[in-house]
Amino acid sequence: MKKRDKKTIIYSDPVNDEFSGVGPRPKITVGKNYPYIRRGPIYRFFRFIVYKIIMLPVAHLYCFFKFRVKFVGREKIVPYKKSGMFIYGNHTQIPGDAFIPNVLLSPHDAYFVVNPDNVALRGTRMFMTMVGAIPTPTEIGGFGPFGKAIEQRISEGAAVVIFPEAHIWPYYVGIRPFASTSFRYPAKSGSPVFSLTVTYRRSRTGRPRIVAYVDGPFFAEGSVREAQEALREAVYSAMCSRAETPDNYEFVVYKPACGTDAGEGTEGTSSSGRI
Repeated sequence: MKKRDKKTIIYSDPVNDEFSGVGPRPKITVGKNYPYIRRGPIYRFFRFIVYKIIMLPVAHLYCFFKFRVKFVGREKIVPYKKSGMFIYGNHTQIPGDAFIPNVLLSPHDAYFVVNPDNVALRGTRMFMTMVGAIPTPTEIGGFGPFGKAIEQRISEGAAVVIFPEAHIWPYYVGIRPFASTSFRYPAKSGSPVFSLTVTYRRSRTGRPRIVAYVDGPFFAEGSVREAQEALREAVYSAMCSRAETPDNYEFVVYKPACGTDAGEGTEGTSSSGRI
């Protein structure tokens, strides 16, 4: 792929611009009555079929044939696979951002903090829940059950995956600014935190290949506020370091609009994204 053939995207807000190509979805209310945890035997049976029998094999096949995904540092998570962990990643693929952590953690469960529009379509709402979607609340009353759901999944030994950049920028090779808000959960629980940084390589045929770097574990120290800031800095630094590798190939060029400050807007960054 020659440089002149590369797609160019102009952005104005590095925090809030969305380039996933996913159109508007119906509005959904995620409040205190949203069923974050389902315990019924019928649901668990069908979740096993959907998640373990269908989704995980599809994730492995997709990651291999589409991107030949290679993990660097995978061994770092091995001692913590059954104790629960948080994984923070850069947000550059649909559906790869959901598949890659599942391949990394397989056969253990991964749950994803997502934008509520991921569970807005009635025909796919149950499916998205079964494959691990934990939607962020749209009402204040939902934050209690939301937090308890995250705690429950960590206590079960699962991984909770968060994309702090919030919005998808396909094939973006940098790390966008994000706030420390979503790091409050590991800061409170003391669970290990890892960064998962997706980088790109150009194959001999010109097709994208992915090298995903695992860094950590990072642990909370000090007060909750101090810990969440420290965890954010540790993850952000690790991700930036990996993204800056000279082999990270730019398949899509992102350029700021005239007058745009690429460093603006870190406050208020959501912890969710589309998967």
